[in-house]
Amino acid sequence: MSAINVFQQNPGAEAKAQSPLHHADLASLVGKGRKNAGVTLRERKFLGHLTIRGDGHDPEFAAGVHKALGLELPVALTVVANNEMSLQWMGPDEWLLIVPGGQEFAVEQKLRAALEGQHIQVVNVSGGQSLLELRGPHVREVLMKSTSYDVHPNNFPVGKAVGTVFAKSQLVIRRTAEDTWELVIRRSFADYWWLWLQDASAEYGLSIEA
Repeated sequence: MSAINVFQQNPGAEAKAQSPLHHADLASLVGKGRKNAGVTLRERKFLGHLTIRGDGHDPEFAAGVHKALGLELPVALTVVANNEMSLQWMGPDEWLLIVPGGQEFAVEQKLRAALEGQHIQVVNVSGGQSLLELRGPHVREVLMKSTSYDVHPNNFPVGKAVGTVFAKSQLVIRRTAEDTWELVIRRSFADYWWLWLQDASAEYGLSIEA
């Protein structure tokens, strides 16, 4: 795969970007929730999202990914992270890479260079999805209201990630720390999930973090 097919998709500072929850004006809600709220929500907006496809059983593919990212290919239903970069297993031949906003172009170039000559696919999907972080002692209870997937710690340890039904729609749930979970959401459903999370979190108290 030649880097000649890679182009900068970020329009630059002259274009005004809006996050999926721009209309909710979350910044105005910071500090206004219940003190010691059971759930804290943060919209991790404008991150770079890339899907990578390749042969996970091919040592050359795994080595190329590690060379470019410094991350080992995660096994089924897991996510690995290194500072602000994470790599998640999405299927037998597909992974989701999330990087700091603005770095997706350079990271894609590094990946293609490290995987040159191999049968791979790298697609920038940043505009179509986003990440919500939920933190606090009652996040698991909110998840239990929202999905039929078993989120008990015995079944959902730190480092696990699954695509599942959530509030009658599809998203990805990732557990990144003991009391921290992430939702990888589609942009078109952002408003629906925001309204759902407000309602599901109401009894525990919901606070917004910038």
